[in-house]
Amino acid sequence: MQTISFQADIPDEFIDRIAERVIAKFGPLLATDKVPDDLLTIEEATAFLSTSKGQVYQWVDKSRHGLGDFPFMKMKRLLRFSKKEIIQWMKSNSRRLETR
Repeated sequence: MQTISFQADIPDEFIDRIAERVIAKFGPLLATDKVPDDLLTIEEATAFLSTSKGQVYQWVDKSRHGLGDFPFMKMKRLLRFSKKEIIQWMKSNSRRLETR
């Protein structure tokens, strides 16, 4: 495969303006506060997280005993999961993995 490279003399101010426009256009789409806060069932949560029910139950059990921070709600005998809080949980856990 042939690689083509060239060097252009583009002023930094021009690149900064392009970056600002890209962020202004796509930033709102990436913000988690724009994610609807749906309540998920255990089946929906496992599908969203691409994991098993057993794994989600382990995270819930650890959180119930103060050994984890997986977000969940218990309504009578039913577990429910906030999609927005799960996204925040994933972000906070991914940062922990990056710092290892």
